This record gives sequence, structure tokens and C-alpha cells, in this order.
Amino acid sequence: MHTQLKAVIFDFAGTVVDYGCQAPTMVFVEAFAANGVDITVAEAREPMGIHKRDHIRAIAKMPRVAAAWEATHGQACTEADVEAMFQSFIPRQIEVIGKYATLIPGALETLQYCREHGIKVGGCTGYMRSMLDALLPLMAAQGFVPDSSVGGDEVPAGRPAPWSAVQNALQLDAWPLSACVKVGDTVADIAEGRNAGMWTIGISKTGNLLGLTEAEVKAMSRTALLDRIDSAAARLNVAGADYIVESVAALPVVLRQIEARIVNGERPQ
Repeated sequence: MHTQLKAVIFDFAGTVVDYGCQAPTMVFVEAFAANGVDITVAEAREPMGIHKRDHIRAIAKMPRVAAAWEATHGQACTEADVEAMFQSFIPRQIEVIGKYATLIPGALETLQYCREHGIKVGGCTGYMRSMLDALLPLMAAQGFVPDSSVGGDEVPAGRPAPWSAVQNALQLDAWPLSACVKVGDTVADIAEGRNAGMWTIGISKTGNLLGLTEAEVKAMSRTALLDRIDSAAARLNVAGADYIVESVAALPVVLRQIEARIVNGERPQ
């Protein structure tokens, strides 16, 4: 029986880097604006975590956006339109990714905890491999180097499918999957981890669901901030997260709790 925690599979933007998951958001807004359709930041954020092509498709299907597109173009958004926006999205995302590549406080300490306890570290994301190729060296320069990473275009289907998390486990030789943990800041992350049969930890403060920069968080009143964090946590809870923490800095405590549950023979539900 395997009782040791084998691996932690991290999401990147909003979980390990890019406080508030800022990098993709405005690029989605720009992609639609270039086609004469204005979308809100909230609409851009709603499908966050899935493959970027799927993300664009999901935005285009939102009733308000679909109506605005048809009013502008005289017909519904087509797959050709989605593909064109996706192709324009890729270079723009690569261009701005470095602006938002700062590690979230606590990421290095959590990485060190994993290293000290023999826990392998993977990463998966809605970013394509070309985007990861731009991001990972910037993370490495700050000291965060995962043992494995998988881009959204390197598996048959993106989140909520489990394949990115499973591919990380395969590359890490980490099994059983019930001894692995998936960490992320979106509902799609939690669905991915659950579908992979892993423990899941949701991030409520530093990620997409709160959607605030570190400076904006510090400027907000404590009462207003807690209300927003509670709302984000509620969505992660409904998605089925086994644990919810505000940021990556809180993970070591939770990883110890999961380790104890694995030793006791428990498995994620």
C-alpha cells in the first residue's frame, strides 16, 4: 500500500505566479475588441482555467456576447472566428506574459517543503507549450523549477478533462493518483483534479476568482476583502475542492493533513 504523498500538481497563473491571474484576462478582452465586440473583465474571467481556444469559444457563447457579435457581424460567431481569435491571442499572450511572471508570496517556501519531504512537483495550465516556454524560464530565474510541466495543447483535451494532471503524474512516475494533489485557483482546476482521482486544493485569494492584484488586495478594506474571498471560496467548495486556502503559502499545513489521511487509508472522494 502506498501511503506517502507522491506529487503536487500546481496550476501556474493565479496559483504560483501572476497574483490575481492578470496576464490572460486583458488579452481576451483585446481579442474580442479587435473584432468589434466589447466584453467585460468579468466575462473574460468566467471560463478561466480551460484551454485558451475553448475559453474564447465559451466567451463567444455567452448570451450577451453572442448577441453583440451577431449585431456586429450579422451572424453568430463561427468556429473560423474562434480559431482566428485564438491565433491572434497566442503571440499577444506570449508578449505580455513576462509582465505578470512574479512568483506569488509563499511559492518558494512551499516548493522547498515539497523538496524536503520527497514530494514531486508538477505543473499544468490552460497556457500552450509556447506560452510555457516563455513563462518557465522567468519562474526559474526566481527559483521555482517544477519537475514536470504540461501545456494545454499537449494533451487530447484540456480541463475539465484530467489529462494534463494525469500526464504530469506519468512524467513524474507518481502513483497511485490518489496519493497526488492538484492545486489551482479555478473551478476548472478542481474539476480536473477530481476527474483525475487526486486530492484537490482550491486557492481563494490570489487567483482568478478574486481577480485582484496584490496592491489592490492590500488597498481593500478587510471586511470587503473577506466578503470577496468568501465568495471565491464558496465557488471552489461547490466545485468539490477537498481543501480551500487563500494562497500557496498555506499549502504545507494542508499537505501534512492530506499525508495523514493517506496514511490512514483515506482516498479523495
